[in-house]
Amino acid sequence: MERNSSENTSTGPEFPPGYFDQPQLTLRAVITGALLGGFMSLSNLYVALKTGWSLGVSITAAILAFALFKTLHKIGVIKTDFGILENNAAKSVASAAGYMTGGGTIAAIPALMMITGQPMDGWHMFFWISAIAMLGVVMAIPMKQQMINHEQLRFPTGIACAETLRALYPSKEEIINSSASKDSSKATILTYGGIAGAVVALLRDLKASWMPFNLPEKIKLSSLTLAGRPISDFTLSLEGSLIMFGAGAIMGFRAAWSMLLGAIINYAILAPWLYSNGIIDAKLGYKNIVAWSVWFGSAMILTSGLLAFAFQWKTVLRAVQSVTTGFGGDSEKKTDEASEVPMNWFFIGMLILSPIVVFLEYFLFGIKIWMGVISIIMGFFIAIVACRATGETDTTPTGALGKITQITFGVLDPGNATTNLMTANVTGGVGLHSADLLTDLKTGYILKADPKKQFWAQFFGVLAGSLFVVPAYRLLIPTADLLGTDQWPAPGAQTWKGVAELMAKGFSTLHPTAQIALFVGGILGIVIVLLEKYFPKYKKYIPSAAGLGLAFTTPAYNTISMFLGAFIALKMEQKDPEKAEQFVVPVSSGFIAGESLVGVFIAALVVAGLL
Repeated sequence: MERNSSENTSTGPEFPPGYFDQPQLTLRAVITGALLGGFMSLSNLYVALKTGWSLGVSITAAILAFALFKTLHKIGVIKTDFGILENNAAKSVASAAGYMTGGGTIAAIPALMMITGQPMDGWHMFFWISAIAMLGVVMAIPMKQQMINHEQLRFPTGIACAETLRALYPSKEEIINSSASKDSSKATILTYGGIAGAVVALLRDLKASWMPFNLPEKIKLSSLTLAGRPISDFTLSLEGSLIMFGAGAIMGFRAAWSMLLGAIINYAILAPWLYSNGIIDAKLGYKNIVAWSVWFGSAMILTSGLLAFAFQWKTVLRAVQSVTTGFGGDSEKKTDEASEVPMNWFFIGMLILSPIVVFLEYFLFGIKIWMGVISIIMGFFIAIVACRATGETDTTPTGALGKITQITFGVLDPGNATTNLMTANVTGGVGLHSADLLTDLKTGYILKADPKKQFWAQFFGVLAGSLFVVPAYRLLIPTADLLGTDQWPAPGAQTWKGVAELMAKGFSTLHPTAQIALFVGGILGIVIVLLEKYFPKYKKYIPSAAGLGLAFTTPAYNTISMFLGAFIALKMEQKDPEKAEQFVVPVSSGFIAGESLVGVFIAALVVAGLL
């Protein structure tokens, strides 16, 4: 196996005596992580249903937990410090909770709702996403020693989180040299960003008689027309939101300009032509335009994702080869076996959780038992590939891996969109949560934390995230007709829905222009990946296939705002990279967290009849 010799993270700095005996998975760490991760899962849910993007949780949670307990300690509410390993455990809980949106609530479940027109029962959703996530956590057990201890795969987010924690909890020498002040200030910047986002949400969404005014939800760019209609009818406007600015700043400029290019092509060129020729509904708006454009975007995302994944065949091969060593076949591994998660936990977890997931597939969705068993087997191999891809690239290819499952079950159970979607929900969710655990374990490995305690932290986080996400989803999306609208575009779900319908209904059922769009989008996705592969020096000038494709399933007003956020971040980085590194991500995360949480809170007040 290849080992990354350039990385020197297997041993941390010199710690004082008794450091490793300090508390880790304490009650306050669990509660703190559950609350922070739960609230951030609401933020992720809100943002993903609008933009199709999910945001990282672990580093933000570590900074917020540090700031919270530092303040509580200063005012005398608590007597003992919240140590670095305790924070690491809280961060593990928060990360698992924050990523519970990856269990289906932003892709497979809304896609199924759009196809069937029926909402999913809250308790059914809770058990469904919780069982998938727990299965993913268990499946990661045999991969930890091989991929982290032995091969030293990077898991870049895990390393970044460990370095952040080290900066927040500096040694005496670092305190003297004042080298840790920057990360501490990020909590303050994030807080100010959160306040700004919360104020915007209040002024826009709190529609009460005593409010002097409300910010507009959409801001028209001009009075221009296209095909005799206002350009706002083609979603060409701005959204009165800081979320999109923050998301754009975080996603990076290449993805943002790629999305803007896609939005111009789709909404300013193709949609007016389609409208003029009577191909799309004359009512226009996002829902009617995306009913056609989803085929172009879905095809591009599908082919580019699968081809990029195929180019990682060495990663896939190493992942499969590492399965046997993960079960203890490598006698040369120099690791303290007693400190690792016992392998029998893997077998016990699989024996308990696999039948539960298969039963839920049958009971909730009518998926045949033998197909459920196949989804579990596929889920295991997809999990090891997802973990290795995350370890090597910091990207978990759940989209491409989910599409592999959709294609597989499109052949095994043709015409059944429910089987197509929910088996892919199993394999994609398992892969995501396995990779999330290994990323957290990478942080713990660097900090010399107890893997067993982080394993249980992940389980607590899964439950906490489900308890937050399910009621919030049911609150925001009480009926299926809200999905695919200007309010909740659900771009990620549009792609899953498109693939499922294509596999179920067949290519010939599409409008002839949509068939052409499907073909052109698929070819273009392949061409872009080939250009990236063979002309890497020019990658920054090549549009991102994912960004370009997603623009065809995202309203233009979202894309325009995200581009502006990314452009401002780029200019800040060019002017002062160090200051931008300190400012951009924390304030953007604050915008997103503050606005989305207040948005969910106001929605709850409306449902309760208080507004």
